[in-house]
Amino acid sequence: MSTEQKNYGSALYTLITVFFFWGFLAASNGIFIPFCKTHFDLTQFESQLIDFTFYGGYFIGSLILYYGSQITKVDFLNKLGYKNGIVLGLFISTAGALSMIPAVNSGSFAFILAAFFFVAIGFSLQQTAANPFVIALGTPETGADRLNLAGGINNVGGLMGPIVVSLILFGTISARDTTVVDIKSINNVYYILAGLFVAVALFFAISKLPKVTSDEKVESSKKTNLPLFVIFLGFLMILASDPLASLTGLPKSAYVYGSLVLIVFSLIGCISASKNNPQGWGAMQYPQLILGMLAIFIYVGVEVTIQSNMGALLKTPEFGSYDESVISPFISLYWGSLMIGRWTGAISAFKIKKSTKRILTVVVPFVAFAIVLGANHLTGSNINHLFPYSICVIVLIAGFFMGQEKPAKTLAVFSILSVIAMLIGLFTTGKVATFAFLSGGLFCSIMWPCIFTLAIAGLGKYTSQGSSFLIMMILGGAIIPPVQGILADTSGIHLSYIIPVFCFAYLAYFAWKVSSELRKQGIDVDRMEAEGSGH
Repeated sequence: MSTEQKNYGSALYTLITVFFFWGFLAASNGIFIPFCKTHFDLTQFESQLIDFTFYGGYFIGSLILYYGSQITKVDFLNKLGYKNGIVLGLFISTAGALSMIPAVNSGSFAFILAAFFFVAIGFSLQQTAANPFVIALGTPETGADRLNLAGGINNVGGLMGPIVVSLILFGTISARDTTVVDIKSINNVYYILAGLFVAVALFFAISKLPKVTSDEKVESSKKTNLPLFVIFLGFLMILASDPLASLTGLPKSAYVYGSLVLIVFSLIGCISASKNNPQGWGAMQYPQLILGMLAIFIYVGVEVTIQSNMGALLKTPEFGSYDESVISPFISLYWGSLMIGRWTGAISAFKIKKSTKRILTVVVPFVAFAIVLGANHLTGSNINHLFPYSICVIVLIAGFFMGQEKPAKTLAVFSILSVIAMLIGLFTTGKVATFAFLSGGLFCSIMWPCIFTLAIAGLGKYTSQGSSFLIMMILGGAIIPPVQGILADTSGIHLSYIIPVFCFAYLAYFAWKVSSELRKQGIDVDRMEAEGSGH
């Protein structure tokens, strides 16, 4: 028995290293995007296509699994097995990582985007299988603790990604001279990633692990096929915006903005359509789920777009004229902010005295902030100019006390704080505006579990299907950054940060609206507890 537990422990520790690299790659895009913009002489919109392909891969992967299950009436991943799903996903990501080397060597930005896409397809399969697998590697009672541990490792990856990639790209040259940087130096990252993906895949392939399956029936929902297809068309509109603009004579921006409008209204339309006749809509017959799908779409989009456009913002004279080689502390601080907030949010998972919980709610954020500063200091970055960010950490702590561990109230508080922060950033410049925008990471940190909990409340037998729909809406990370990018190209990078204002405003509205919908169904939102460690 002890041997079996030891094997499961080894499997858990090996598996959560994959969580690290999910966070590592997503966060490192904040360095790679502005670098590629300069290297390939891209517009701001074109530079955001890195996020488009990366997060689009998650969406396409989820869509393939969903349609496969609906057509065959069999849960495809369940039939394949979660263990095999993780192994297959790792090998797909390995192929994507290895294809990045010839892509970079070719000097083709389109080839690089294709490589990113296949890495993300593999990540999509891994994430879909890994979460239930982590829960299965031990007792059910401690499953949430293992997910929180994995989420914490993911946050550490997010903290380290910008630092490591910046060192690899710029570490051998003077701080502000990027003219001699060879993009091929990034190949080392992908050689290492490919090797680690293969190593973890082989470990899982030969390990004797518990068989993780689901006995849940695949619920039919034929009427959801059309709106999901329309959302897919919205995704393709951005991909085809250049040829469509040439063909029709309309500006490219019309198709980029049109993509967002098409996706948003296809979801909103489902609310009235399913209300009139819920038969055949599956999980989408519940308004809280559709509102939540839009909330996850916007939440992931705003979380990604703030930092993805940050490199271009920091290059402007009003924000310090920073070069790509010296922005890593800011990008690292942004993703580190997510870690600060999630570590603080994780305190509520422990059964401790209220007085101890209050003390930890004050202490933990500053400990996490110190770790973020320490990680940057160890790599030789100047961190003195980051200390004033502690004011934002204090605001985060106040927000936690105001939220009272209630999902709807917590989401409302942090959404309103985010709107205020983004407006401060819009109407000021320099360090004040920079820290205001970066604080979006702090306030985003706790939103995923709040949105997820509220969106799946009351779904009953459709809970699993509803969760799959919510995961699909990671698509927001592919759509909203290019939307902000095209606005930046036409109206300036600073003004483009009005996009996060609108995003956070919707999340505040969602907190109010979903509470109203759930109360109509007899669900007490004040008694609910947020679940999950966040995306």
